[in-house]
Amino acid sequence: MAIGALTPPQDDMPHQEALVEFPDNRLLIDLCGEYDRNLADIEQKLSVQILRRGNQLAIIGEEEGQKQALEVLHALYARLEAGRTVESADVDRELRMGNSEVGTGVRDGDQLEMFKGGTVEIKTRKKLVEPRTDAQKAYVQSLFENELAFGIGPAGTGKTYLAVAVGVSMFIGGHVDRIILSRPAVEAGEKLGYLPGDMKEKVDPYMQPLYDALNDFLPGKQLAKLIEEKRIEIAPLAFMRGRTLSNAFVVLDEAQNATTMQMKMFLTRLGEGSRMVITGDRSQVDLPRGVPSGLADAERLLKSIPKIGFNYFTSKDVVRHPLVAAIIDAYEADAGRDSASKTG
Repeated sequence: MAIGALTPPQDDMPHQEALVEFPDNRLLIDLCGEYDRNLADIEQKLSVQILRRGNQLAIIGEEEGQKQALEVLHALYARLEAGRTVESADVDRELRMGNSEVGTGVRDGDQLEMFKGGTVEIKTRKKLVEPRTDAQKAYVQSLFENELAFGIGPAGTGKTYLAVAVGVSMFIGGHVDRIILSRPAVEAGEKLGYLPGDMKEKVDPYMQPLYDALNDFLPGKQLAKLIEEKRIEIAPLAFMRGRTLSNAFVVLDEAQNATTMQMKMFLTRLGEGSRMVITGDRSQVDLPRGVPSGLADAERLLKSIPKIGFNYFTSKDVVRHPLVAAIIDAYEADAGRDSASKTG
């Protein structure tokens, strides 16, 4: 597949410059994005300058930045040639992961397209979901390969979002009969008092992030019907006691707020034909002082058991606003200083 022809840098140029030519000008317009927004993102992340010259792009900058920019541009152009779109999230993913996914195809009928060193794609009713970092890619693979998997890391790294996407994918593919999503109903440092309404109205505010994820993957009417039929359940962790969850995709979100006994209770609900995902952030424990987190205990006790996947994320995997990663780094650095002062 001829994506573009690279022209060597000119010796008499004050800055290193490389030209890459793309044969289809219409695809080049989509590649550049509205008001060249995609090019601006690449320029900012890789410290290069990209100029449009007809159906050519001139890349000015250091050799390493040029090389990375070329890889990203080639990968994005390949998406367009395959009939797919290029959005800001796609640019961000290629900048994080490089061009290891260029040239891989899509097989019709598969819910997950997974090739060694290739693409990982999750098909849902409303959208195609693709991991945007190497850690996310490994996490999604782990969700499909292991009956029990953990996703541990800071907020904004896609732990819950990707888990729900995989659950929806497996559900619409007929691999499981139900989706069960759960969270501990623990207040995040605030005393909200007694909430009005029936049981569902009382617990729904705690479960809202799970509803938000489902709404991204399933049409509203279909989602409402599946919830009414209890083929999709969203319930507090306490409601899991005494159940055996068979042929289901089960997600426990915010697991750092489960006690040790709650975590043991939940893990032992796993039944035949089911998959279970535990997600949490060890830095955001909202349990009362002195109550140990069940997530930390589970990590310590289960890490040596085969076929249980543990996947870890850092601030580098944050896919929300770029400031979120900077905020997480600042808090982690401060916590590290506090720890050092106490032991010093």
